Amino acid sequence: MVEEFVKGDKVEVCSKQDGFFGSYFEAKILSKLPSGSFYKVKYKNLVTEGEDPLPLIEIIAADEIRPMPPKLSLPSTFRRHDRVDAFDLDAWWFGEITGRRGNTFSVYFPTTNDVCEYPLERLRRHLDLVNGHWVSSAARQQ
Repeated sequence: MVEEFVKGDKVEVCSKQDGFFGSYFEAKILSKLPSGSFYKVKYKNLVTEGEDPLPLIEIIAADEIRPMPPKLSLPSTFRRHDRVDAFDLDAWWFGEITGRRGNTFSVYFPTTNDVCEYPLERLRRHLDLVNGHWVSSAARQQ
């Protein structure tokens, strides 16, 4: 099911590029193209190259765009095997908590087979978009 968006909607754009597969970049809808299956978006954190960088604007297929997940209160901690999104390289990446040292969490990324460490404030609970509704991945595992 592809969702309809309107100008001003805050969304996340899924990257399918090598090295970025499965990452989600925050953006805003600028317009829907007449063809109906593409949108013009402006990225929040990606910028153009050059001397005076500007927010990057691209044409994106509708099936690569999803609504922003709801803002949840930041948990005071995560446990081993919790599914999370980590903010890195200007995008949100899906991963799983594999360990903790103080206030730093180790996150395993299945799409790259890497493990990186992040402070709590660069992590969020992972949610899945199922039939147009955000669902906790922890609830789906049960």
